[in-house]
Amino acid sequence: MTATQDTLETDQVQRFLFDHTAVRGELVHLQQSYAEVLDRHDYPPAVEEQLGQLLAAAALLTATVKLDGTLSLEVRSQGEVTLMMAECNTGAQGGDQLRGIARFSREPQGSNLQELTQGGQLVITLDPTQGKRYQGIVSLDKENLALCLEGYFANSEQLPTRIWLEAANRKAAGLLLQQLPDDASNTDPDAWNRLTQLAATVQQQELLDLEPLTLLHRLYHEETLRVFPPHNLKFGCTCSRERTSEAVASLGETELLAIIEEQGKIETQCHFCNTVYTFHKQDLPELLGKPGANQLPEGHKLH
Repeated sequence: MTATQDTLETDQVQRFLFDHTAVRGELVHLQQSYAEVLDRHDYPPAVEEQLGQLLAAAALLTATVKLDGTLSLEVRSQGEVTLMMAECNTGAQGGDQLRGIARFSREPQGSNLQELTQGGQLVITLDPTQGKRYQGIVSLDKENLALCLEGYFANSEQLPTRIWLEAANRKAAGLLLQQLPDDASNTDPDAWNRLTQLAATVQQQELLDLEPLTLLHRLYHEETLRVFPPHNLKFGCTCSRERTSEAVASLGETELLAIIEEQGKIETQCHFCNTVYTFHKQDLPELLGKPGANQLPEGHKLH
């Protein structure tokens, strides 16, 4: 096993593969980015756990499909948790950006994903910087997210995939193994069964607390494992004043003037990061993109 770093100072995705096999893997550990998501909202413990697993899954899948763009995982249901969403945006300076949010109708009584999102679905959206947008739908008919995603890979991607996800104590982590199409470089036909059986022995605290190389050594010290440089992750939101102004402007001049007349300003808040954007009467020309937009029609009066 070779690598240049063994640290949890930053949130990371660690890629690895097994020499002379058709098996590859990803290992993700989240602490700072997950904590920043939780600090912006007040979630019950059961919701925190499921959202942490969703964030870890988003990071794993983004690395697995090698996406240049945005990957989102969106859970919608009629159950106690009505919405959960995790997004991973690639290409940001300093590492890929993660963000997430959850909505629940009442204090959840369920403990696992199936209980919390009864009858729910997971929508997987890949939005590449170049190329066509792709969506896949996964039924949340199993007790945890990892099993649901494994079913998705088996049915849609036709690549045997095993996933382990954990979240607790403001930490989230995930492990993914995937069997690649066979070729001449695979001289170990029994590798998939052996490697997944070893991975299945991982304990929650090992996945959450151990440094990546320490965990991989504990699981695979007898295997020929190639480890690549880690890829950093951080919390980040795609909202901005410019993007928000475009959405606000879509309401139209009449509606915007009515809001300003009633409230004295236009205020909107990002649901992911809680940043508040405020627009006043003097912002309307820039907002609407034409001179004189702040001249109120006859009969309008600002309060």
